[in-house]
Formats: sequence, C-alpha cells, structure tokens
Amino acid sequence: MKTAFNYQFSLKRIYLLAVVYWLLITNQVQGQSLPNLVPIPPQPEPSEPKVLPPIEEILPELEKPLEITPKIENTSPTVLVNKFAIVGSTVFTPDEFAQVLKPYTLRRLSFTELLAAQQAIDQLYIESGYITSGTFLPPQKLTDGVVTIEVIEGTVSEINITGLNRLNPGYVLSRLQQATNAPINRDRLLEALQLLQLNPLIANLAAELTAGSTIGSSILELNLQEADPFDLTLSYDNYRAPSVGTDRRQLRLTHRNVSGLGDRLNLAYLNTDGSNSLNDLNYSIPINARQGTLNFRLSHTDSQIIEDPFARFDIESENTNYEFTYRQPLLRKPTQDLAVGFSFSRNDSSITLKQEPFQSRGAEPDGETHISALRFFQEYTTRNASQVFALRSQFTVGVDLFGATINDDAIPDSNFLTWRGQAQYLKLLSPNLTLLLRLDLQTSNRPLVPIEQFSLGGAFSVRGYRQDVLLGDSGTFNSAEIRVTVARIPQWNTSIQLTPFLDFGKVWNSDGLAFDTSTLVSTGIGLRVQQGDYFDARIDYGIPLVDLDSEGNSLQENGIYFSLKFKPW
Repeated sequence: MKTAFNYQFSLKRIYLLAVVYWLLITNQVQGQSLPNLVPIPPQPEPSEPKVLPPIEEILPELEKPLEITPKIENTSPTVLVNKFAIVGSTVFTPDEFAQVLKPYTLRRLSFTELLAAQQAIDQLYIESGYITSGTFLPPQKLTDGVVTIEVIEGTVSEINITGLNRLNPGYVLSRLQQATNAPINRDRLLEALQLLQLNPLIANLAAELTAGSTIGSSILELNLQEADPFDLTLSYDNYRAPSVGTDRRQLRLTHRNVSGLGDRLNLAYLNTDGSNSLNDLNYSIPINARQGTLNFRLSHTDSQIIEDPFARFDIESENTNYEFTYRQPLLRKPTQDLAVGFSFSRNDSSITLKQEPFQSRGAEPDGETHISALRFFQEYTTRNASQVFALRSQFTVGVDLFGATINDDAIPDSNFLTWRGQAQYLKLLSPNLTLLLRLDLQTSNRPLVPIEQFSLGGAFSVRGYRQDVLLGDSGTFNSAEIRVTVARIPQWNTSIQLTPFLDFGKVWNSDGLAFDTSTLVSTGIGLRVQQGDYFDARIDYGIPLVDLDSEGNSLQENGIYFSLKFKPW
C-alpha cells in the first residue's frame, strides 16, 4: 500500500508540475510585450495617403529667372553651328545635351533657331522637374562654330516657417534639406512636402514657392499646423490568458513631441485579476533627417495564477524586458517604405511556487531565466488608395552576455538562432468589401525558452482557442478575413462591419518533442463598430475545427473575444 501510495503521489506531483509549467510559460509569453511585427491598420479599409494641393497651387508659375537679349556678333543672317557649349549645368551630361541639340548642330542657324535651341534646353529642365531653372544665350563671339548656352539652376535661398508652437523649426528644415538642395526639383520637393504632411506631428501643411531677390533663387513659404501630440487610450478586452484572468484593463498615454525634437514617449499600464503590468515604457528620438531613431523600451509584469484548481498553490511569476533599438529607413516615399534596424534585448524572469523558486524548463536552479539577444530586422511597406502590403523579417541570435542563462546539451537557454517572418495584405475589393490576408512564420535551430517560442491561440492568432494554448520552437499562422461594411453613419463618422474569417496554425519543436495536437484550425465571424479614431468595438466568435482536451468557462475559452477602445482626445 505504501508503494502504491508513493507511486500515485509521484504521478500527481509530476502532473502538477507539468500543469504549473504550462500555466507559467503561457503567462510569461503574455508578459513579454514584444511589438507586433506587422501591425494591422486600424482603419476598416486602406486609406489614401494625404495629398498636397495641385502643383499649380503649391508652385505657381514663376518669373523667368533671367531675360537677356542675346547678342551674337555676326553680320550674317545665319551662323554655322558645329557644337554647343552648355555652361553651369550640374544635372545633365554632355551626351544628354547633345541628343537634345542634335537638330541644331552641324548646320547654319538663324537667330530664331538659336533661340529654339536654347528653349530646347529649357524644356529639358522643365520636363525633368527643374521648373525654377532657366537658360540664356550670353553675349558672345562665335569661334570655330561653338555657341555657348548658359544655365542658371534654381535654388531655394530662404525657407520661412510659420505656425509652429512646440515643434523645433530645425526638425522641419532638416527634413527638407535634401529636397531644397540646388538645383530645385519640383517632384523631389513635392515628395518631401508630402512626407512632412504625412508626419504624425503635422496636422496640416500649406506651401508656396515664390521668386527670390536674386536670379534663379526662390523662397519657400511654409505654414504648418501642429497635430495634438498627446493621446490617451482606454481599452477593455479579454485577450489575456485564463491562468491570470482573461479580462484586462489598459491605459495608454502617448506624447509624440516631448522636447520639441520629435521625440516620442509611450506609457502603458495593464491589469487583470491576476496580473499588473507596466506594459510599455517606450522612448524614441529621431537622430537624423531620414527619420532614423533610437529607442529604449521597458516592460515589467507581475503575475499570479488565479485559475482553479491551481490558485491555492500560490504560483507567481515576474518578468522584466529591456530593449535598445536603432531603426533606419533606407527608402521613404509617400507610398513606399523600406527600413532596417538592430536591437539588443534583455529578459529576466522568475517563477515561484509557494514562495519557493520553481525551476521551469531552461531556468536556473533559483527559478530565474536570463536571456540576452541581438536582433536584426527588415521592414517593407507599399500602399496606395486600394491596398496595403507589408513585410517584416527578423533574425534573432541569443548571446552569452551579462550573465545570460547557459545550459548544457539541448536544454533551452540564451544560445539560439531564430528567424521570424510576417506578411500582411489588405485589399479594398469594393467600397464596402475588404480582404485581409496574414502570414506569420518562425523557425528555430534549437529548443527555446517560452518567451522566444511561437504561440497559437487567442484573438491575434487562431481564434476559437484560449490564449497561447500551443507553444512551440517553430510555427506558422495563416489567416484570411473578409471585412464587409454593412452600414455607414456619416453624421457620426461611424461604420459597422461583419468580418468572417478562417484561421490556421501549426507548431513544432526543434528537439522532436511531440504534441498531442500540433495543428489548430478555426472559422468564425466578427462584428466591428468604429467611430473615427475615437471609438472601436469588436467582438469575434471562433469555432474550433480541431478538438483540444481543454476545459474552461470563460468567454475566451468558449471562442468569444471582445475589445473596446476609447480615445477621449
């Protein structure tokens, strides 16, 4: 009897530890506030980028930069022209000029034809967008049949900025510097102005280019209206794991221009019945005119298991994450972005059971896990009035720095390599019909600690299952969703959508550790009500198509997810 009792007790203990481990690792994944790799746009359909007024309103026709009556010493009604010498050009090559002037070369030209040759160079500049540049025939004496055409390339001699309150004028000037370098190009300047108007710090922009006081110079007049830099968002949803309470309350404060340099500060606090989290303390500052930024991010979560029957075991976890990031756009256009970045992250976590250290898989004997990692990411987005396509790739290398956890053999630790890729495609099929496709994929070279694993289940993964119901070293998630606008209320700036969806996900482990079920599939429908940028409510009902041996009575565990977001200002 004693042997049987010990055997049963051991089985129960093993089962308890396994369940505790699962509850804790799902909680750790929830506590790890990693940014969404490809955030889903909040608008119900792709929005057309803000555009500037017509070119005629921004860059009205200027006076000719120079009007000089040509004086060419030659008594003959025509002159023999063997070639043209173009002086003062930095834009075009001699071959490009020769091609344009070919009809006027190696023959006798009248005075009218000489003016036509000059105007051909004028037209070349104008067609290429250099609308403030001009040419003239200087007084000259023909030698060996060479006619000189002089170019005065347009410059911006002055930029006058009005309307700014908090934002430093240098922030605006630096973002226009490249576009206002001589010679002035209309298309390049318009693109810079449009990017400035798309900047979240700017609510509205009016620009005018007028003639300057000297030949070929212009003055750029800018009137800017700053956007409100402060945002407050209140939200309530059931997106957390049931082990710490599904219902979460969140408050997020954002200031997009703390010191006037365009630096941004985010502060988010999140609470459930079993957890409290400084979910995101984030400060970023631009360091160059091409919107390169340095970012520091801190999150901290304290959690306690409140799910029966494990609440009585006093299971607690603590998770702190630090991250330093440098992000640099390589390509910035109103409809296209390409950026790369590097980050160093540090995660410290610990678990206790009855206030005693609990050694989860990969943890040190004191129950703590320390992960140091270097991350290299690449981001690409292209968009227009009817679609948005976004890609993100991230390579992560775990490193043995600052006392990181290192274990023997194949036990998870801070020595690992992963790649994660995400793609998203949002397509406006008709004014009331939008298609959303999502792909998320992770591969790993070895077993991972929970915070680096790929999770399935929940509102942002396979709907119809509880949050983080499956965790694996590698995995994939695919989703297709249709957004059908069933009603619009223009006077309230409100839209109502139905969102049928189909989700699929699969996970696997690097060490071959098997799952009872490794694949999840679900379908369902959602309802979304959105009032401008101020209010967003959503409810989804997911129907699991693959059964799991999981029980629970929360809304989430019955396939229902809800979210309420409110921005008072």
